[in-house]
Amino acid sequence: MPTLAERLHACHSSVIHDVMKDRGLPIRVLPRTIVGIERSMKAAGPVFTVRGRPDPTLDKHTSLYEWAGLLSKAPAGHVVVCQPQDDTRALFGGLSAEALAIKGSRGYIVDGGCRDLQAIADQGFPVFARFATPIDIVCAWRAEAYEVPVAIGGVQVQPDDLVLADRDGIVLVPHAEAEAVIADAERKMSTEGEMVRAIRAGEDPQAAYLRHRVF
Repeated sequence: MPTLAERLHACHSSVIHDVMKDRGLPIRVLPRTIVGIERSMKAAGPVFTVRGRPDPTLDKHTSLYEWAGLLSKAPAGHVVVCQPQDDTRALFGGLSAEALAIKGSRGYIVDGGCRDLQAIADQGFPVFARFATPIDIVCAWRAEAYEVPVAIGGVQVQPDDLVLADRDGIVLVPHAEAEAVIADAERKMSTEGEMVRAIRAGEDPQAAYLRHRVF
């Protein structure tokens, strides 16, 4: 039996958006500037939120030890969502991607930078970030809170949300609505498949719409 995260991963962010809109739910989509470091990357699952801040008083050992602690705290089966409050440094890299992949994390989303993009792309671990830079966090940044609400581009990410990130964007689903939203999305994608087959068979688009009521 697929888990909720696996079922969400099989969906498309655009379909999840449409279902939530049809159900009258608030739409929470993260800024379009946060994208997969490879366009084909996809991440889905419950979120594990991290909030941090620049701190130039840190020494090398402390900053690296605390960063390793962040990776240690990230639970298996979750997508890490980080608000670093930092527009300068990379808040993720190749070794971190390996560590989270081995732990069974489902992806990493950061409102900030990333480095070692080729190494991460070669691994295939899904990472979504706003920019690339070689600048690291050593002696300069620390995590200050976990599993708390974080704001990204004016959008609130709650610790019990589910997230789906793909080539179209990043959409958040409230935990209480996740089962119903995913079930509706699965039905919608099935019906859309019928619509695709009708169009490919040469049926008039408007007639096909009246028959299937999706587009």
